[in-house]
Amino acid sequence: TARTRIARSFDPVAVAAMVRSADRDVGIGGASFASHAIAAGLVDEYRMFLNPLLVGGGTRFLPHGVNLELELVDERRFADGVVYLAYRPR
Repeated sequence: TARTRIARSFDPVAVAAMVRSADRDVGIGGASFASHAIAAGLVDEYRMFLNPLLVGGGTRFLPHGVNLELELVDERRFADGVVYLAYRPR
């Protein structure tokens, strides 16, 4: 769409400028790409769906070395056991 931008590399200055100039929320998709935004301190809300299934591996939610103190701002529970959580950094 006209509101979609595909980037091959992460530029924290460009992303910060895009967020400042946006008139609505900016979403960053893809675990690897989002990890750069998290490490750069550009994420102001974390939204996740927890599924009742353990697989023992996969992509980390936070990049290595990033520790955050978060505040729960929204929570929803679904009949199938899925839980939606939204956090903001304190």
